[in-house]
Amino acid sequence: MSEVAKRRRFLLFLIKPSHYDDDGYVIQWFRSALPSNSLACLYGIAQDAMQTAALGDDVDIEIFAVDETNERIRPDRIARQIKDAGGLGLVGLVGVQSNQYPRALDIARPLRAAGIPVCIGGFHVSGCLAMLPERPDSLNEALAMGISLFAGEAEGRFEEVLQDAAAGTLKPIYNHLNDLPGLEGAPNPILPPERVGRTIGMFSSFDAGRGCPFLCSFCTIINVQGRKSRYRTADDIERLVRSNHASGIRYFLITDDNLARNRNWEAIFDRLIALRDEGLNSRFVIQVDTACHKIPRFIEKAAAAGVRRVFIGLENINPDSLSGAKKKQNHITDYREMLQAWRKVRCISYCGYILGFPNDTPESIVRDIEIIKHELPLDILEFSCLTPLPGSEDHAKMVAAGGSIDPDLNKFDLEHVVCDHPRMTRDEWQDAYRQAWRTYYTEDHIKTVIRRAAAGGPRADTVAYLLVWFWASWEFYNIYPLESGLIRRKVRLDRRPGMAIESALTFYPRYVAGLIVKHARILAAFARIYWFARKVSRDPEARNYTDAALTESSADFDSLEMYQLSESARAAGAKAKRLEGRHHAAAAAKADAAE
Repeated sequence: MSEVAKRRRFLLFLIKPSHYDDDGYVIQWFRSALPSNSLACLYGIAQDAMQTAALGDDVDIEIFAVDETNERIRPDRIARQIKDAGGLGLVGLVGVQSNQYPRALDIARPLRAAGIPVCIGGFHVSGCLAMLPERPDSLNEALAMGISLFAGEAEGRFEEVLQDAAAGTLKPIYNHLNDLPGLEGAPNPILPPERVGRTIGMFSSFDAGRGCPFLCSFCTIINVQGRKSRYRTADDIERLVRSNHASGIRYFLITDDNLARNRNWEAIFDRLIALRDEGLNSRFVIQVDTACHKIPRFIEKAAAAGVRRVFIGLENINPDSLSGAKKKQNHITDYREMLQAWRKVRCISYCGYILGFPNDTPESIVRDIEIIKHELPLDILEFSCLTPLPGSEDHAKMVAAGGSIDPDLNKFDLEHVVCDHPRMTRDEWQDAYRQAWRTYYTEDHIKTVIRRAAAGGPRADTVAYLLVWFWASWEFYNIYPLESGLIRRKVRLDRRPGMAIESALTFYPRYVAGLIVKHARILAAFARIYWFARKVSRDPEARNYTDAALTESSADFDSLEMYQLSESARAAGAKAKRLEGRHHAAAAAKADAAE
């Protein structure tokens, strides 16, 4: 028998599951908006295992990466492929968040019935094992089906899972939460170009670091990835960027929860600036905190390195709410200065805002959003419901207290209300969430944001495109904008178990008609806003536009409503004013001494 004939095949399917919409259909697009960093990390780790012959020199590992947000999953075909290849293989459901967990089980169920090994990892598994004294029913259901669970991070640990799968000895649980790996020299997150091509604009992602030093009670990262941050080096990032450029990939989301607290940020930015000098011009979206502008050179170097969009977790403009959630690093008196600093380098700002803190009411939510529209120079505002995510301190406390939590994990997407509130019913809270989007994304305010962009901020046409994108996502699909994409796909047979399969005679006409009507309205809105943006951009007086959000005045703390909302807001404003006065006095004394 020839050497080639003796070789065996091991088929590894890495699947990032989506989740269901309110009608029970998988949320899927012809082109999705965001890439999956978990999928990229696992693909890079699996490639390293393939290149080092982790299963022996006689076994060829074949890797298939699939993101369900832009590609249909067919468990029956996957099972057949593995069996036709000799029966060696593994299906890994990667980066599974709580809202994706029900869909992950639905993908795994027919695979397990066919005898295919399945392993689930991600924040839901890791968060539950990290924070709950007993395994919840969701994990026990998976274990009862013969699914293996992986908690922690896979660098340096995934070979064991592959070897156990090949030997038919997968363990029920692989728990590496107390042994988090270093990232220096670790396999780079990478996806093949044909997979990246399924995102809008060939958009890929990577993490330059993991972990977060802060203590936010609603956060899962600190309990899954740890409070001690770990980092990739500038050399790692350079290799990653070069390899992606070779495949035509130039747009990246850096998924660090807070890149400003990555101790290697300056070395990484300097390296990216050097690459741009060579002609490797990448563009980046990053996430930072509200005090990033206080780090010398951070914003200037970020812009020089190619950062064009920045996500900032404002979360709230009430200091009491921020303190109650242990987000004490956020100071509302920093918001305006920080946003104006990003605006000066022409970066688009995306700001997260949480609805459902204890003091919130439907009326106060609308009031606060109106204040934000008038007084903060941000571009995109993203709303989410305060959710006790498994893995967070909030969830652990609520479970321990026997609180009422919705049992349907599919709703844990930050769009749905899943627990009680002291001042709103669940229906009132859900309505307040919808009203928040309607309040911010009015046509008048969209035009105001475009005018601000034309007056010396980011590109007005890009801002216009993003504003319409975010408006359309919730208006027509009731979907969080970052989960949306280009042209919604619905497969009639891929409906959530327990919900009836619709007749083809009713499903397809309604689906096609819905696509036509929705896209006609979206295109009409975009055309209207786009032509407005062009008109403003060509107006020679556009740069002279100003409003309360764009002004920089030492009287802000007395005149702006944001600093008058509550006693704590007034105290924060007064303190900031005193510090500003001392700063100016010190600067004047220094100038006098120099003379």
